[in-house]
Amino acid sequence: MIGKDIAHAAALLQQGEVIGMPTETVYGLAGNALDEASVAKIFSIKQRPSFDPLIVHVAKVQQLENWVKNIPTAAHLLAEKFMPGALTLLLEKKDLIPDLVTAGSALVAMRIPAHPMAQALLDMLPFPLAAPSANPFGYISPTSAAHVAQQLGDRIPYILDGGLCSIGLESTIVGFPEGKATIFRKGGITVEAIEEVIGEVVVQSHSSSNPQAPGMLKSHYAPRIPLILGELDVLLAQYRGKRIGILSFQEKFAEIPSESQFALSSSGDYTEAARNLFSAMRYLDQQPIDFILAELLPEKDLGRAINDRLRRASVIE
Repeated sequence: MIGKDIAHAAALLQQGEVIGMPTETVYGLAGNALDEASVAKIFSIKQRPSFDPLIVHVAKVQQLENWVKNIPTAAHLLAEKFMPGALTLLLEKKDLIPDLVTAGSALVAMRIPAHPMAQALLDMLPFPLAAPSANPFGYISPTSAAHVAQQLGDRIPYILDGGLCSIGLESTIVGFPEGKATIFRKGGITVEAIEEVIGEVVVQSHSSSNPQAPGMLKSHYAPRIPLILGELDVLLAQYRGKRIGILSFQEKFAEIPSESQFALSSSGDYTEAARNLFSAMRYLDQQPIDFILAELLPEKDLGRAINDRLRRASVIE
C-alpha cells in the first residue's frame, strides 16, 4: 500500500517490519538498523548479498556520536556543510551497530536525509534506519513510490509516498582511511563541492569485489535490456537494423522513434540529468527494444556520478 501516513510507517518499523521510504536521493527500503531480524528482512526482500553493507540513517548530526567512535575533523566539516543532504560518512562503528549491517566491517556508513518526510519519520523513532535503495539487488534505483511498488510492492506492507526524488542519484560516500579523505562512491554531492570544503581528496575506483562501502559493486543499477556505452554516432552505425533505444545527455536522433529515446537534459543541466537518469533507464527498459545505446557525460560536476552509474549498468563500454 502507498500512502503518506508517517505515524503508520513508524508503527510498522517499530513492529520489525520493512517499508519503502522517500529520501531526496532515491527511495530506501528501511528497517530498524539495531534489529538483526529487520536487517535480515532487507537483505531477503532485495535479494542483496550479505557482503554488501547498508547505509544507516539518522535524523540529526548530533546523533552520529551515538553510533560511531570517532568523527575526524574533515568529517565534521563535511557534516556541517552537507548534512542533512546527499552525503554519507564512512566512520568507525560502535558495537551497537550489528555486524550484519556493515557486512562485518568495523566501519559504518552514516547519512542524514534531507527529505522532510524522512526527517519526520526518523524523529518519531528511537532507533536509526538501515535503508539501501528500494529495488531488487542490481536493478535500477527507484525515484518514486510507484517505482518501489512496481518492484517490491508485494513484499512490503507500506510505501511512504514523498513524491519524486529531488536529486535522483544516491549519496556521495566519503571515508577517511589512514586519515585521508576518500570518496568511495560518487553521488549527489560533487567531488568539486567536497574539495571546496576539505581540499584534495582521493577518488576510489567505482568497483570492488569486497566493498568497503555500499554501492561499490562493479555491476549495479542495471536495466534488464543490455545497455551499451560508447559514442552514439558510432554505436548507431554498429547497431543499424536492430531494435534500439537511445539514452543521451542532450541530443535527440531523428532516425530513432521518439518513444525509444530519452535525453537526460536538453539544456545540458547536470542536476536535471541526474534527477532523470534512473527514470530514463527504467522507461527505456520497458520499451520494445533489444539494446539501449548510451553515452557518457563530460567528466565533471554530477557528470562523474552519472557516468559511474552508467558504467555499472552497462554490458559493454
